[in-house]
Amino acid sequence: MLYKFKDNSLTTKVLGKSIFDSPIFGLFSKDLFLHHRSGLCPHKLSLELIHFFDSQNPFHIFAKNTIMVTFPNAKINLGLNITEKRTDGYHNIESVFYPIAWCDALEMVKADSFSFQSSGLEIPGNQDGNLICRAYRILEGKGYFKEFSVNIHLHKLLPMGAGIGGGSADGAFALKMLNELFGLDLGIKELETLAEKLGSDCPFFIENKPKFCFGKGNEFEEINISLKGKCMVLVNPQIHISTAEAYSGVRPTKTELKIKDIVSGSISVWKDTLKNDFEAKIIENHPKIGHIKDSLYRNGAIYASMTGSGSTVFGIFDEKVDVLEEKFPNCICWQGECQY
Repeated sequence: MLYKFKDNSLTTKVLGKSIFDSPIFGLFSKDLFLHHRSGLCPHKLSLELIHFFDSQNPFHIFAKNTIMVTFPNAKINLGLNITEKRTDGYHNIESVFYPIAWCDALEMVKADSFSFQSSGLEIPGNQDGNLICRAYRILEGKGYFKEFSVNIHLHKLLPMGAGIGGGSADGAFALKMLNELFGLDLGIKELETLAEKLGSDCPFFIENKPKFCFGKGNEFEEINISLKGKCMVLVNPQIHISTAEAYSGVRPTKTELKIKDIVSGSISVWKDTLKNDFEAKIIENHPKIGHIKDSLYRNGAIYASMTGSGSTVFGIFDEKVDVLEEKFPNCICWQGECQY
């Protein structure tokens, strides 16, 4: 059946075995790959999967096992200013976080004991450091999951260390899913507080809509923005940029023109006014990133920029870009329609 989060994002909720253990996983994985390439709205993909499940009935029914599948999505930074170095060692920033439909797939199944597995892109590090597992442990530490635990499967499509918040989205969506799956009745503010324990940008993915971000990246305000119907293109050159490298190239500076004011205005002026403070030095160190940005403009982008601390570059277009992968060889590419 169709299941809605409190923020109206859709997921599937059915009874039975894991879809990743089912004979139809090959088809599911193919659909997900097409979604990853085409920018198909996750909500639409959920509906297609539900219709497929209803028509094929591939599951054995177990009364205590409930499956929930959802699609943690990436985000981009529209502008990023490093305004000052804090006394606690962090930096204050200003940016606008904007969600996009490029996503992973995350499944949870009620079970007698906890387990986590993944497919798709290989995830570095050990399981204990994974934000999905940490989300579970945070709630477990508060006394939840006394009767049942959960088996979790992540199908990873979002590149890691790319400046698009893929890991943060996975962790935040895990909190939302556990809240719904186990009926914990946690509100938005409670979930945001828990998400902050996972990372400064994780609370953004609880409401998962455009927000002005400030402080050390963990404070948010509503913002008016209108990109709906435009095409968003992301190009990742598969270059790893460490946090140390990113911050070594910036000098914190407060600007008179605020990012939230720029973004609330016409996109036609963003090219001259909306900047990412990390970009200049990183392009100097990695010229390929600058070449991608220039190419996006040559191909008709209204606005193009690096997102976060890189190395992904995005462009906003009036219409879909043809033969995207041919224009950016040896890169991971995605495009989809803006939803806000």
